[in-house]
Amino acid sequence: MSSAKLHPALIEQATALYRPLGNFAWRFAQGKYRNDPVFAGLLQHGLIPAQSRVLDIGCGQGLLAALLCSLHPGSGALKHWPIDWAPPPVNVQIRGIELMPDDVERAQGALGQQNAQAQFVQGDICSTDFDQTDIAVILDVLHYVNFDAQNDILRRVRLALSPEGRLLLRVGNAAAGWPFLWSNWVDTLVAMIRRQRWVRLYCRPLSQWLKDLADLGFQADPLPMNQGTPFANVLLIARPVPIPSVAL
Repeated sequence: MSSAKLHPALIEQATALYRPLGNFAWRFAQGKYRNDPVFAGLLQHGLIPAQSRVLDIGCGQGLLAALLCSLHPGSGALKHWPIDWAPPPVNVQIRGIELMPDDVERAQGALGQQNAQAQFVQGDICSTDFDQTDIAVILDVLHYVNFDAQNDILRRVRLALSPEGRLLLRVGNAAAGWPFLWSNWVDTLVAMIRRQRWVRLYCRPLSQWLKDLADLGFQADPLPMNQGTPFANVLLIARPVPIPSVAL
């Protein structure tokens, strides 16, 4: 699959929200939008429908929210929307949950604490309420908690999703050899810098992810999401499977 890119006009519109916060937040946003294929991938494939409720679990400084909020109907960036992409996800409502207070502060500073379209909560994703949602997004986050906690989060996501909702889960494929080892090393280094201590990562092979998601009540389809990077990232598009009724 060819690598999709966000148009510079959309990147400029989204990163402009971070410019008043200083160089770090602004340049970090620029780097992620330009180099991480997941943002363009979510939009290209129409994985976030218009007017949906979005829950961003482990939202960081609110990059997904800033991108989605930049796609309002009057957005100049929509003039450059690729004709072969799905329709833009306008008028979404997004709620972000993030553990790190500094990231929450940057997210609120960029989008406004009273923004009706985006709200952010500082909290642990292992215990913070998820609320009902149409789309749950978890990007490169679950491997920071142990396997039991991962499964509990996924069970809670399934309960929070609307019947036609979906989970968008990006993970590293632990069976991918050197690309996985490289991405694992980078994630470990970043975690050590941010948390000032060594952090163990809990990763699974793609085949195990698919099996475990099925056991948790999801039907998942993998989509490569590492284009243009040396990493082993896969986006799992998971839909809740209806629970069969039990005859009494």
